[in-house]
Amino acid sequence: MRALVYEGPFDVAVRDVPDPRIEHPGDVIVRVTSTCICGSDLHMYEGRTAAEPGIVFGHENLGVVEEAGSGVASVRVGQRVVMPFNVACGFCRNCLEGATGYCLTVNPGFAGGAYGYVAMGPYRGGQAEYLRVPYADFNCLALPEGAEREADYALLADIFPTGYHGCELAGVAPGDTVAVYGAGPVGLMAAYSALLRGASRVFVVDRVPERLRLAESIGAEPVDFTEGDPAERIRDATDGGTDAGIDAVGYQAQARTGEGREEPAAVLNALVYTVRPTGALGVPGLYLPADPGGPTEDARRGRLLLEMGRLFEKGLRMGTGQANVKRYNRQLRDLITAGRAAPSFVVTKELPLEEAPAAYERFDRREAGYTKVVLHP
Repeated sequence: MRALVYEGPFDVAVRDVPDPRIEHPGDVIVRVTSTCICGSDLHMYEGRTAAEPGIVFGHENLGVVEEAGSGVASVRVGQRVVMPFNVACGFCRNCLEGATGYCLTVNPGFAGGAYGYVAMGPYRGGQAEYLRVPYADFNCLALPEGAEREADYALLADIFPTGYHGCELAGVAPGDTVAVYGAGPVGLMAAYSALLRGASRVFVVDRVPERLRLAESIGAEPVDFTEGDPAERIRDATDGGTDAGIDAVGYQAQARTGEGREEPAAVLNALVYTVRPTGALGVPGLYLPADPGGPTEDARRGRLLLEMGRLFEKGLRMGTGQANVKRYNRQLRDLITAGRAAPSFVVTKELPLEEAPAAYERFDRREAGYTKVVLHP
């Protein structure tokens, strides 16, 4: 089969790789019809992880079941399904408590597994024609038949639940004011989710015009951080700060002055000054335990200089961590099916798999038209 293969920093190619096969009675093989490029994929693409050549990328996958193992009970051949990026067993302590992003079974020695991501287990990614899905009864979410709203449903694998998770971490409630830093796909989904949860005002901070326009298109208020201190501007607009703040950027944050200069704690510290006393911060943005490309020795070791004193003084709460997708994906699917949610406004390009290498290059440069790319193998 054809698949997108990592060959080295800034170098991916579509190659022939062996077809996946049933390895356990609980497996299914899915013919992939939609798979998304994620900002997390860029961490490997840029050579900022320990990813070795040969890994197949892709953890945002949707498709049709082609083959099912003898132990599969609830998933049937021919069914359209979407898979959480978290690979989970469904029966360990963490899975039973709903923390499926931290499954204790699927990746021995590490809490959590994922498709096509370094250190997240032996699970090949889905930027390919076919994908093996383990523990399929637990990991496959059934979708309506046909191809309707494919781009909306594809976002259930990661960014829609991850954006919603950011709101959950920050406790966004009806009537709240919210500041979202980062207008990439996760940030836009966080802003969209905040509005779905009834937020009265949502500010979205970024510097990329296309992304700020997308934020404005859903009713959020765009804030270009190159035009002045965003924390100060948002405090002035909200009489002292927002009720909640969401970091949808992570460790590759850039300093407000000096375009392109990384400052890994910049967004976290900006949120400390943006959110009102006793408010809450949700941090779904990715922070790696080690970042070989970090600008300082501390950053390369995953250490940040956080405004802890001010955070303590203001009595702020902070929740972090990757999304437990299965906690949200069924409900979000039903909102899409009912016409109450249409997250695909963030999708700016749909391409065949063969065009993935060029799409990675353009997405990495934040080119206009490449905010969110869906590939069709």
